[in-house]
Amino acid sequence: MRTRPLALPFGCALTLLGVGALLPLPGLSWSFVGAGTALLVWTAALYVHVRRRGRALSMHFRPRSQHWMQACAQTAVLLYWGWHVRFVYAFIPMIIAQLVFAYGVEALVTWSRRDTHALGFGPFPVILSINLFLWFKPDRFALQFAMILLGYLAKEWIHWERAGRSAHIFNPSSFPLAVASLALIATRASDITYGADIASSQFYPPHIYLVIFLAALPGQLWFGVATMTVSAVLALYAISLVYYVLSGTYLFYDTHIPIAVFLGMHLLFTDPSTSPRAPAGRVVFGMMYAAGTALVYALCGALGIPTFYDKLLPVPLMNLLVRRINRLAESGRLAALDLSRLLPAWPGLGQHAAVTAAWGGVFLAVSALHGIGDNPPGQALPFWSAACQAGHARACSYEGQMTFNYCQDGSGWACNEWGIQQAAAGRSATRTFERACRLGFTPACQNAGRAGDDPASFERGRPLLTDLSIVLRGTKPPLRDRSPAELYARACAQGWPGTCRTPGGAGGG
Repeated sequence: MRTRPLALPFGCALTLLGVGALLPLPGLSWSFVGAGTALLVWTAALYVHVRRRGRALSMHFRPRSQHWMQACAQTAVLLYWGWHVRFVYAFIPMIIAQLVFAYGVEALVTWSRRDTHALGFGPFPVILSINLFLWFKPDRFALQFAMILLGYLAKEWIHWERAGRSAHIFNPSSFPLAVASLALIATRASDITYGADIASSQFYPPHIYLVIFLAALPGQLWFGVATMTVSAVLALYAISLVYYVLSGTYLFYDTHIPIAVFLGMHLLFTDPSTSPRAPAGRVVFGMMYAAGTALVYALCGALGIPTFYDKLLPVPLMNLLVRRINRLAESGRLAALDLSRLLPAWPGLGQHAAVTAAWGGVFLAVSALHGIGDNPPGQALPFWSAACQAGHARACSYEGQMTFNYCQDGSGWACNEWGIQQAAAGRSATRTFERACRLGFTPACQNAGRAGDDPASFERGRPLLTDLSIVLRGTKPPLRDRSPAELYARACAQGWPGTCRTPGGAGGG
């Protein structure tokens, strides 16, 4: 009877071992077997320890609303993202395996120190949060399990006193994400993850900003964390606007607030247990996240490090400053930032409803100003062409990258433009022009035989209809299902020359 609850981690171990034995990929199989073996050995060791000490382990069901509400929001975002990016659904079995591992680890960590374990939905927000931001590839998937173990060990062992009681310092998902990010940066091993693919593909689904906003809204209202989100959004929008005024381009290239960062502002750093409690402190916390994300993004870009780490690295450092922020808020030094002074509590609903409503207004306003949304100006190639012609070197570099990407996607017009840019840089462009010619862009056929000529004399032309479905996409998937009228209307809105009159006016001749 004293050891019967150990059936939980024992069952988790057997599940991982059984599934691992059936997997066809050796690296993934050994990761599952390794995780299951670790749980099995730990369970056996704890069983011996409990028997020797005469302990009586117990377990009871105690769900917490912040866990299941957060999990519902994360699941909604994950499923919507996966509906439009199908490789996400292929990863769901691995997410389930991580949940199995997390339930086993959570129980073993608890019983290693105490006799009673509260079973609930706690592993769900931890695992879903990790998987919304970082996946290791199958041959290194053991590191995914290692992140989970690290998160729970940190939650159990790294504590401080807060409000008169012991509390964990770090969020069990953001801490391992940050540690893994630092390790990947230090070893230059970012390519063993799908981090960059996750950050880019989260923008593919239509109206994804709205979906994240709506999915997180119940938790924002119930737990009062909208204060952190709205301050983070406004602060980062302000930082990006200042950068835009000074440089003529966006800090994050195609938008003021990238979708992965926007997701982090809702479902990563807003954990009520590891953030300030005072309203003014939460405003500071949100502003810190915005500033930290912008700083990490700029540093990564300058050092040639993948920039998808921007929303992951600031959170643990911010967690370490929570008590100091709370003291400043309690002292009255942050009174000017207290939204409760500006937003009176709504009768019957309280202060949280007023702040959440204000956040809704801010979301609509920033969307209307193209600070967030599906079609910010930075998604359009003409925006970067104009900025390049205005003398912004960063814009020229990004224009070239976009053109190259569209060429790789099969746009003959983009290949011709990329060939001209190659020739202007003193590089051979013959093969690029030949590819553009094969793709049906006739001016490139003439350019292919004039590789040594002055780049200014090369033939150009407007994108063909087949090109528009590619070059109008920005950083979203190609627009394969759009009618010609819709494509030309979109091209006109983006500022493409010759597309605002008649469809017949666009062509490659």
